[in-house]
Amino acid sequence: MSKTWHIYVVSCSDGTLYTGITKDIERRMTEHNSGSGSKYTRCRLPVSLVYSEKTLSRSRAARREAAIKALTRAEKMRLCSSPS
Repeated sequence: MSKTWHIYVVSCSDGTLYTGITKDIERRMTEHNSGSGSKYTRCRLPVSLVYSEKTLSRSRAARREAAIKALTRAEKMRLCSSPS
């Protein structure tokens, strides 16, 4: 299995943003859009991936996820529109 962790942001159908981490971004997107990804996204389908970045450890991914979640919506939107 890959050692790479992904930090990702999805845009929900109601315009909100959801941030998470995973080792398999394709599988996680499938889970989100099938309604089994998270409680938050379950009632906001469909979701679309708007940002992702990679790191090599779960702890770094979790710290980066927390940092992104602490951003304002405007800051998150700037992050999502920046080239990766």
